[in-house]
Amino acid sequence: MDISIKWVKEISKGLDKLAGLCFFAVMLLVVSNILLRALFSRPILGTYELVGLLSAIGISLALAHCAFQGGHIAVDIVVNRLSTKWQAVINAVTGFIALCFWLPATWYLFKYAHLMMVKGLVSSTAQIPVYPVIYLTALGLAAFCLVLFVKFTVAVRNALADISLAPYVWQPELSDPVLSDPVKKAS
Repeated sequence: MDISIKWVKEISKGLDKLAGLCFFAVMLLVVSNILLRALFSRPILGTYELVGLLSAIGISLALAHCAFQGGHIAVDIVVNRLSTKWQAVINAVTGFIALCFWLPATWYLFKYAHLMMVKGLVSSTAQIPVYPVIYLTALGLAAFCLVLFVKFTVAVRNALADISLAPYVWQPELSDPVLSDPVKKAS
């Protein structure tokens, strides 16, 4: 389990670095557009579209790392007052619900990207094919689902850690003379 957690951490860190590059490109694009417009009256065509596409890619690629580090907003005023076992149970339930939502959403996003590739859809101004953007967004969501799955399995493991099956398993009493003395068992 620890190896899979390390792999998921490395994948999410790598995607987060790509997200950072996307936002750096957005910054360069916006600054360049402003300078070209102000100095030469020649703005970059399709800047609005490119900023939107790069932002969508950046946000989706950064989701996994944010989720891995627990950087999302959580209202846990009530949950923090519960025992650690109940916190793990609640984390497992919410993780399961999140997976039930995000896995189909990711699947349909991959299908939608394929459909856009087949149709050859391009953006309206810059005429950029949109399917690579949708595929990258789906990739980011798939990594997010991977993080959700790892967190879910950890929460289930933590929730089940204190559960003992001892009341449901037959255990002979050691005070019983027949069971505690091997000589009496044979006779």
